[in-house]
Amino acid sequence: MIDAYRCVTAPWRYLSSQQARRNGSVPVGILFYHRVADVDPNPWTISCAAFRRQIDWLQSRFEIVSLAEAQARIRSGENRVPTLCLTFDDGYADNSAFALPLLIKRKIPVTYFVTTGHATAGQPFDHDVERGRPLAPHSLDTLRALADAGVEIGGHTRNHPDLGALTDPEQLFDEVVVATREMEQQIDRPIRYFAFPFGQIENLNAAVFRLAREHGFAGVCSAYGGWNEVGGDAFHLQRFHGDPEMARLKNWLTFDPRKRNVWQTRAAQSLIDQSAGDNRADKQALPLN
Repeated sequence: MIDAYRCVTAPWRYLSSQQARRNGSVPVGILFYHRVADVDPNPWTISCAAFRRQIDWLQSRFEIVSLAEAQARIRSGENRVPTLCLTFDDGYADNSAFALPLLIKRKIPVTYFVTTGHATAGQPFDHDVERGRPLAPHSLDTLRALADAGVEIGGHTRNHPDLGALTDPEQLFDEVVVATREMEQQIDRPIRYFAFPFGQIENLNAAVFRLAREHGFAGVCSAYGGWNEVGGDAFHLQRFHGDPEMARLKNWLTFDPRKRNVWQTRAAQSLIDQSAGDNRADKQALPLN
């Protein structure tokens, strides 16, 4: 059904993409994955073969760039090339067996968002424990090695809470700022980006955007789906899920008309604007150090 929908809307998609190339308004897409593995699959796992197929297809269709380059293109107000970024959330140790070596070998930029508490303690995530399949997170030694190999490490809180439900300023500060600084010290690298756990509209928090700006993050990622329009907000980076189903992934990344200027984007931007005040989102931010 997804392939049929994509075929029916193909003329609109083609005309839309061609017009965007001509007028320099090609939006930037950002994908996020969690875990690539062939054993103990959970709902956020993609197989190694499926991941390789997706990377092959993405490389044939997009220029895959870093988050920093994506932000530069968004701020410039002009982009004529299909552009994509790759990110991972949480920090599953299994990703070192296949996915990350593949990306490193192909010299594909990737940002890897890690929860400080799980990496430091080596404890599995609660949602995996509840499913009866505790899965190991990356160790600090491995994260240092990944950083040395060119993988950009990002902040993803200390304990993976729903930040949209937190109101205690001290707890928010610890989860967002203190945990990130601790991870910086552990890997001896500046951390420039932060990703909300879960990342849906209800999981966002205006206070987190404010903290991120005040403490020098270059950008913050959500995960509810949506394109990053050139000339738009380069601080809040919207992401699509790297869905295991190739048909769904292709549908989203070939300009599904439902995924541009959707109500979620407006709702999230309203939330972000509440936190911004006079500090506009497109100002240059400095990395934490």
